[in-house]
Amino acid sequence: MLRVVSTLRPLLRSPLLPGPKPLPRPRRPPRPFRALSSAAPLAASPPSAPSPAPGAVEFREEHLVRCAAARRAPLRVAVLLSGGVDSSVALRLLHAAGHSCTAFYLKIWFQEDFRNFWSECPWDDDLKYAQAVCDKIDVPLEVVHLSDEYWNHVVSHMINEYRNGRTPNPDVLCNTRIKFGAFLEAIENLGFDYIASGHYAHVVHPPFENAEGPSVLQLSKDEVKDQTYFLSHLSQPQLRRLLFPLGCITKDEVRSLAVQMDLPNQARKDSQGICFLGKVKFSEFVQRHIGEMKGILLEAETGDYLGMHRGFWFYTIGQRQGLRLSGGPWYVVEKDVQNNVVFVSRNYYSLDKRRRTFRVGSLNWFSDSGPSDNERLKCKVRHSPDFHDCTVTKEQTEENGDVLAVRLSEDDQGLAAGQFAAFYRDSACLGSGIILDSWDEMSFPVCAKALETARMEDKSKMGKPIRIMNLEHLVKPEPEPAKVA
Repeated sequence: MLRVVSTLRPLLRSPLLPGPKPLPRPRRPPRPFRALSSAAPLAASPPSAPSPAPGAVEFREEHLVRCAAARRAPLRVAVLLSGGVDSSVALRLLHAAGHSCTAFYLKIWFQEDFRNFWSECPWDDDLKYAQAVCDKIDVPLEVVHLSDEYWNHVVSHMINEYRNGRTPNPDVLCNTRIKFGAFLEAIENLGFDYIASGHYAHVVHPPFENAEGPSVLQLSKDEVKDQTYFLSHLSQPQLRRLLFPLGCITKDEVRSLAVQMDLPNQARKDSQGICFLGKVKFSEFVQRHIGEMKGILLEAETGDYLGMHRGFWFYTIGQRQGLRLSGGPWYVVEKDVQNNVVFVSRNYYSLDKRRRTFRVGSLNWFSDSGPSDNERLKCKVRHSPDFHDCTVTKEQTEENGDVLAVRLSEDDQGLAAGQFAAFYRDSACLGSGIILDSWDEMSFPVCAKALETARMEDKSKMGKPIRIMNLEHLVKPEPEPAKVA
């Protein structure tokens, strides 16, 4: 059973992250989808255990359904279903645990606005697979449009961040503002106990005798697939409403379960890339919404003019691909946003250019207090199974309010303003913040000549770029054989 819902559309009451006003959005003709109203209630059935359905599978290993059981059943659960393997297995585990489930497919602006721009529609296959998964166990599927919310609270923020030379994380924003933001608010009064998804994370809710205690976001069993980094900026009220059935199992077990369940999408590959882009390349997204503006590439150490670039917003700190320079490898090390100049270096990983200290603002903690001053924690500065040991110090600044000064125990060359840093105490995620523009004395050094060249108004006088050859790649002439006297 498939229904399309177009008016689950409450605006977020307040932005979860500070930012400029949403950008104007191209107008589209209204969609003739049926509205959700009192005459068209959601198919959330009464809290009774579902009857066996075709394709039902028994799970003899308790740990497979531990994160789906939530200590009591049945519950009414709204399940976010993408058409991929992970969310499909999550739905089946919740169903096997005895919960009454309704599946929701979130359709967002990008997937629809670009239907005529690219040759194929990115979401058609996803929706077909989602419907087929639901049909096997007779679970209703609702298609919900949150296009306006997505444009206002994710896309506009991303575009403005890129224009200001920062590197936002759309997956964190999508989780915070859309999946567990606008959607959670939309179904708030529809009788669901929890929202569930196929994220690799584990939420430990307080016991019944301490119902007012905080919920805790913990690492998943699969450390490589763990997605707590993407969930680290949620609020405590959001966290208290979530279930992640895959938090107690590994990706290999998920794939095995998909085969055991005979899921129609069991052979689908995992999606790679940003939450909303689908089959669209990131560079195409940036080009379409920000455009191109030619600028110069300068070597940070010498100020030498090396070539041209398409616009500083296409590049992030530590980036190697797309520079098209000979004699490399070259890395982006700094950006001059005002003058549209990108500084590059071949010595990005040299010891004298290390980065260990940075500051984090827009702090979000799952508990009121957050970490202690000078506490030793672990942190992630990107989605990765790797952690940094770090020490955090609380500071108060006039420009950014409460910030956290972070000192890593080892170098990290890829720190980029606008990205999130998530903090952990043992296996528990404490929360996260946004890496700020302001760097300390450890930032990558750009020479005076390079800075002066970047400020030149008429860069046409610079002549042709310097072509640097990598001497190791040159073929050395063979030595002449020694003459025998």
